Amino acid sequence: MFGIENFWLFVVSGILLNLIPGPDSLLIAGRAATQGFKAGSAAALGIGTGTLIHVFAAALGLSAILATSATAFTIVKYIGGAYLLYMAYCMFKDGITDQPASLKSPTPTPLRKIYSQGLITNLFNPKVAVFFLAFVPQFISASSESKPFAFLILGLVFNFNGMIWCHIIAWASSSLSRKLVVSNRVKQWLSRTTASVFALFGIRLLTASQNA
Repeated sequence: MFGIENFWLFVVSGILLNLIPGPDSLLIAGRAATQGFKAGSAAALGIGTGTLIHVFAAALGLSAILATSATAFTIVKYIGGAYLLYMAYCMFKDGITDQPASLKSPTPTPLRKIYSQGLITNLFNPKVAVFFLAFVPQFISASSESKPFAFLILGLVFNFNGMIWCHIIAWASSSLSRKLVVSNRVKQWLSRTTASVFALFGIRLLTASQNA
């Protein structure tokens, strides 16, 4: 249908790719562990929105600019890397308090802000756009007369499966946090650890090459 080939192979491959840890899953797990399922879900929905934008951009051919233009790729990666470093700074700052950890919890981040973090983290990662251009066309017939529409269908399927996995991460992280009765001190440690890993992701993105 619409020139889509090996659909179920695409679904399985997409699920396996979603299982690979990255800044998106780290953000969801970190927020869910420290603020509960709603916070993890907000991050997941932001990430899903970013993915949808990438899918539509790729279907319209806009993402090809990032794949072929070194200047555009560099600009977007610098924005994304700088934002990841900014998030790392904010998370680390939130995990520090002058009061004893037993008396004060890390300041909760508003759900709207968490959603925005997920959106920006995903949207300004040029590797996501390049990934869709490289991965999805493999499952569309060269003779298809509806390539953009087939691309949209596959992209939406990929994003839907990804949202299921992202919410599983949020649920598992929040559930584990509740069962372990995570103390404020542990929550602060989690916040600072997540911040450190985000800083590493930011540096990695800043130093990424277009063809890597």
